[in-house]
Order: sequence, then C-alpha cells, then structure tokens
Amino acid sequence: MSYPKVTLVVVPNQSFSNTQKSLESIYEYTNIPFKLIYVDGYSPQKVKQYLEIQSQEKGFRLIRTEKYVSPNQARNIGLKHVDTEYVVFLTNDVLVTPDWLNNLLESAEQNNASVVSPLCLQTILQRQIIYFAGGTLEFEYKNGRMELFDKRLFINNSFNRVKSLLKPKSTQIIDFNCVLVRRSIFKLLKNFDENLISIGAEIDFCLSVFAVGRTIYLEPESIVHYLQQTNLELSDTPYYFLRWSDVWNRKSINYFQEKWGLSKDAQFIANQMRRAKKCSQITTSKMHFQPPALV
Repeated sequence: MSYPKVTLVVVPNQSFSNTQKSLESIYEYTNIPFKLIYVDGYSPQKVKQYLEIQSQEKGFRLIRTEKYVSPNQARNIGLKHVDTEYVVFLTNDVLVTPDWLNNLLESAEQNNASVVSPLCLQTILQRQIIYFAGGTLEFEYKNGRMELFDKRLFINNSFNRVKSLLKPKSTQIIDFNCVLVRRSIFKLLKNFDENLISIGAEIDFCLSVFAVGRTIYLEPESIVHYLQQTNLELSDTPYYFLRWSDVWNRKSINYFQEKWGLSKDAQFIANQMRRAKKCSQITTSKMHFQPPALV
C-alpha cells in the first residue's frame, strides 16, 4: 500500500445528525489511500460514541473538543496534524461519490492549482440541483464606496439541464463543504481566520489565496452532495442556533468588512446577513419550542 498523499479533515458545519451518512460515504467511495482526521466539535453523546467506535475500527484520528467550535476553528485544529502534500476539508453533512478524490487530485496536479473545488449538488424534490459550481468575485470602488460582488454560477439549476456546460476551469469562489488544498499554501496563509466564526469564511479564504498569487480550480467531474438541513433534531439545536446566531453573524461580517475595506453599507454585507438570517428562520419556523440559550 502506497503512502497517502492526502489527508481528509472532517469538521462540523451546523449540526451532527448526518455524521454517519457522511462518514460511511467517505469509506465507500474513496478508493485511493488517504488519512482521516475527524474533528468532533462537542457532538451529542450518541454521535460521540459512534465516532469513537468508528475511529477504533477504521483507524482514523479523532479529536474531540469539549465546547462548540466554529468551522474555521475546527479546520485549524485538524490542520495542525496534517503531514501530507494535500488536505481536503469536508463538512460533516456532505456525501461523496465515486472517484471524487481521484478527480480532485488529478485536477490539482494537471493544473498546478493550489486549491480545487468539486461540484456540489443537493437533492430537492427528488431532483439534483446545483448548490455550488464555481463563481466570481469582483471589488468595485464607486462614489466613495467599496463593494464586493460575488456571483455563484448555475446555482439552483437542474444538474441534468446544465451538465454539458460544466467544464473544468478557474474559479474565484469555493464552497467549504468540500475543498482540496495544497498544504504548502499554509506556509503563506498560516491558518484559517478564526475571527470569521460564521459567515464570509469561504470568500475570505479565496481572497487570501489570490492575495498570495495562487490559483483555484473547479473540477466538475468530482461531485459531492450537500445534505441540506430540513429537520433539526433536538440534540442539534444548541450548536445550530449558536452557529447562526446574530452574535456570531455580526461579529463575522463586521470583521470581514474591516479586513477587506468594504463600506459599512456595502450590499455584500446586507446579502450575507440576509443569507445567515434565512438559515435560522427556516429551521426555527419548523420547530415548536423555544430555541435554547446560546452557549
């Protein structure tokens, strides 16, 4: 067996209920050698026990925190233990598909890319819908205001309808549900910015990659599926409502605005806050009890 050139780092996204499905897909559909580091961000007892058993059976490294952590904090925890040429960051609510990792690695090496993103789909009403297929970022200074425009390509389109249009290419945006990164880039970037505890983290990472002169590619032959949260289990509510809390959202977006010099009234800021608020409101409307206090 050859020595792995890639380490998978799995981190919590917004809940824990899809942990088993996600982990099982990794072992079912990854057919090349890999290391796995699983950052368990204070999951409920049932999930904790499941991960402990799986780590013993499969031999992956399990790191549990005794408090809730943001996705960027979890990525940094895992990154400290990576010693392979490449690292793939996955969230715990993603399913991978056959050859997903092979295609990411081939794209990185053929294109000399520092970062490679797969195509990300989600299933809505039994239809495969584009959740992420690359995009563009553009700063614009006009009338004394600095704006940032992010455009997501093909979002919410039927995968079958646009499949022929999806080609490997440079992209300016990634999605943190799944992304492959050359470990060497962290000699320049150091770590993920832990001041971004909620929204804006993936765009901050992309801007940081471009700031050091590196490239990002989209590889649509690598496909993952995002399991969108539709029903929230009671044990998931403390982390979910912290993850999308107004406190975390405002801290993140205010920091992002200052870091990248955006105007305080930039439309980008409003759009990001609207997205975060929508995440919380959709789930809250389906629940019949008071969300727990933030921890």
